[in-house]
Amino acid sequence: MPTPSLPPFRPKSRLLSLGQLFSLLFHSHGLALLLLPLTLLSSLAAAHQSSSSYGAAALTEWRSAHASYYAVFDPRDTVGGACGYGDLGKRGYGMATAGLSEALFEKGAACGGCYEVRCVEELRYCLPGTSIVLTATNFCPPNYGLPADAGGICNTPNHHFLMPIQAFEKIAIWKAGVMPIKYRRVKCIREDGVRFTIDGKGFFYTVLISNVAGAGDITAVKIKGSTTGWLPMGRNWGQNWHISADLKGQALSFEVTASDGVTLTSYNVAPKDWTFGKIYVGKQFPF
Repeated sequence: MPTPSLPPFRPKSRLLSLGQLFSLLFHSHGLALLLLPLTLLSSLAAAHQSSSSYGAAALTEWRSAHASYYAVFDPRDTVGGACGYGDLGKRGYGMATAGLSEALFEKGAACGGCYEVRCVEELRYCLPGTSIVLTATNFCPPNYGLPADAGGICNTPNHHFLMPIQAFEKIAIWKAGVMPIKYRRVKCIREDGVRFTIDGKGFFYTVLISNVAGAGDITAVKIKGSTTGWLPMGRNWGQNWHISADLKGQALSFEVTASDGVTLTSYNVAPKDWTFGKIYVGKQFPF
């Protein structure tokens, strides 16, 4: 059932910093028992399939969703929250960004991915033949005090994009409010290399990874000092990754794996006299 159009939407607060259980019930023998092995195989296969929008098929498949916008009145509203990117202008993302609903955000794993979005059905408001490529930089939180089809626009299972009005008006007139769209994953196109912002204190390090081309979203990171082997990092939140190790006084290299399985290795990204708070630039993924 299509979601009814609502008045123009502005969230009351700023954007923020799995398996399903299956039951097989059989009331008789015979055919049910013959179908059981096939059913189990199907369930196992489904369990190994990603429920996310990642993957090669997602780069061409258009999917249905809804979109709304928020107005940027305060310059601080341009600062990315739940993905950790900070100032989106300085990071190179600008206003071509979106906060994703819970079903798409995947606890931050979707951060950095790119989506082509176009308006559909609402002929009164759509700008024909237009689309825009957005980067996932934030989270649109659910509001379970309201139904998913009547105000809880970012509730599960809704696929929803919350866009800056500047991006929204590239594909539709602002009066559309909440509107149906089509979206698909696309390759991210970036200038220069992947950026590594190193922060932390003592032996605790965090690395923000941004400006990622290709798939855009990162699934695994390793770090290497000039006197260590490769050390796996954990996802702290968004695209901030962390590790506890003594790497001071060593040149730092990074091995980064994107959601499409492509791995990029950048050696000696940060020199041995690196310091917290600085941005270091490595190689770039193909796109």
